Amino acid sequence: MLNRIFPQTVGNQLRGYSIALWLFIPITLMRVAISLVHIFRSDGGAQSISTIPLDSYPPGAAQNVIGLFARMGLDQLMFGLLCVVVLLRYRALIPLIYAMIVLQYVAERGIATLKPLSLAGTSGASAPALVLLLLSIAGLALSLLGKGYGVAPRAASS
Repeated sequence: MLNRIFPQTVGNQLRGYSIALWLFIPITLMRVAISLVHIFRSDGGAQSISTIPLDSYPPGAAQNVIGLFARMGLDQLMFGLLCVVVLLRYRALIPLIYAMIVLQYVAERGIATLKPLSLAGTSGASAPALVLLLLSIAGLALSLLGKGYGVAPRAASS
């Protein structure tokens, strides 16, 4: 199973079910879109989406939260662009990326439990995050299964 997540050769052939590739496209687009919201929205999505009560914070503290959300958005954008590269050129790594997305969600839940945020309401980010998680779990399973793993990958032509 690990050799499916960490292939010895990295080509542009996904060896699992092709539906895993098709699920990867909207996941990638959603991740890039979410990152752009954090970067370009005036509040970084902190108050408008995550319900962090910025208007009750001193201006400097609110600006720090917005800045941290924008930096988080940049990190998300870099990972989203990596997903684009994998989608276009290194499809053999799709199972690894799916595994990373699932692991990241689980780790975020753990950190949220250890260090909860004080929110003014229910975060609007919960539902999209859950959808991304469920699609990623399905994509991971589909990318690890399939008859393509019984044959050697085709050699790249020069």
